[in-house]
Amino acid sequence: MQPFVRPEKPLKESRLALVTTGGVHLPEQPRFDIDDPAGDCSYREIPASADDLTWTHAYYRPDEGSDLDAVFPLQTLRGLVEDGLVGCLSPRHFSFMGAIHHPAPLVDSTAPEVASKLVEDQVDIVLLTPS
Repeated sequence: MQPFVRPEKPLKESRLALVTTGGVHLPEQPRFDIDDPAGDCSYREIPASADDLTWTHAYYRPDEGSDLDAVFPLQTLRGLVEDGLVGCLSPRHFSFMGAIHHPAPLVDSTAPEVASKLVEDQVDIVLLTPS
């Protein structure tokens, strides 16, 4: 599989999904395990309609001054859709934890599972935001 391919259609006609390693999740979802020395290879599904998000990350702490949109730019992408620069957003987005020191479960299980969901959602472009 190629890590990068040229899009088949213009961005303004494409469905875009957001994938981050910033540990973003809904407040009611389980926090990522930042104490696991191997790294937490799980992921969280984030509905496109989500407004209330938080993050669990060893280096970033949610507080009043933090800008979660810098790591998970869902609000910015909504604006790009409204402006007609992006066709539409996928109905769901995905968040992983960074700093995975033993990625075998990620490579063997969770990443292919998320890739299948992106195909199922007919996503044309994935914006990856590493953290």
